[in-house]
Amino acid sequence: MAKQNNKAAARKLRSSYFTTTISITLVLFLLGMIGLLMLNASKLSTYVKENLGLTVMLQDEARDAEVKKIEKSLQASPRVKSVTYLNKEQAAEKLMSELGEDFIGFLGYNPLLSSIDVKLHAQYATPEGMEEIEKMVKAFPEVKEVHYQKDMVYLIHENVKKISLVLLALSALMLLVAITLINNTVRLMVYSKRFIIRTMQLVGATNGFIRRPFIGSSIIQGIIGALIANALIAGVIYVSARELSGVVSFSNIYVVIFLFAMVFAVGIMLTLISTTVSVNRYLNVRTADLYI
Repeated sequence: MAKQNNKAAARKLRSSYFTTTISITLVLFLLGMIGLLMLNASKLSTYVKENLGLTVMLQDEARDAEVKKIEKSLQASPRVKSVTYLNKEQAAEKLMSELGEDFIGFLGYNPLLSSIDVKLHAQYATPEGMEEIEKMVKAFPEVKEVHYQKDMVYLIHENVKKISLVLLALSALMLLVAITLINNTVRLMVYSKRFIIRTMQLVGATNGFIRRPFIGSSIIQGIIGALIANALIAGVIYVSARELSGVVSFSNIYVVIFLFAMVFAVGIMLTLISTTVSVNRYLNVRTADLYI
């Protein structure tokens, strides 16, 4: 009879340990996925902003020396990422390639103007930043006009801010959920062993001696949960990089390693803190309250 009871207790212990580890793994995996989403949302935002640019149309009679002066002025600006000059002939070749027709032969002349394409750094690709660059280049008499999609720049800027706030709020919520779930899971595990804690106290064990096996077990669970969660995240990264290579990017290995390290650290810290708090609670509880 005693043997059967021991086997049943061992099965319950293994089941509790397995359930706790799986719960920790799932929570850490969800946190990691939010981290991945935030990393790629930031990259996608930067990519979109840095591909928003201005096209500076030059006067037909602008000389090469004057064009070079405008280019150097733009390149000297800390706001500008790149400057690309396109003369009339290059503009015509590009348009003919896109249209698939020789419009110059049809018209008898090249109606296009030389231009300078200006791309800004992401932090300056705002409606205000675009307006400042527009004012700067319009000061040159060789500039005929400046083109850029003002409405699109404004919409992208506003939507990026909204998405960033939503992701930040979602991350905070997920962290709160993670703390709550892991804390409740660990508390249930410690609760199931509350009589063992009291027995150890009755035979004279110190508080530090009682805490040690619980904390050691929780750290191991946190490590196992983090390793499994990181393996799942690595699988998601692999599939995403292969199937969505044009949309998401994980080329910066150091950022991915940092994400894995954060998942690892959160797994250990949350289980360690939750276990310490839960064990301390039962170290100080009255015997009558153990039955509640």
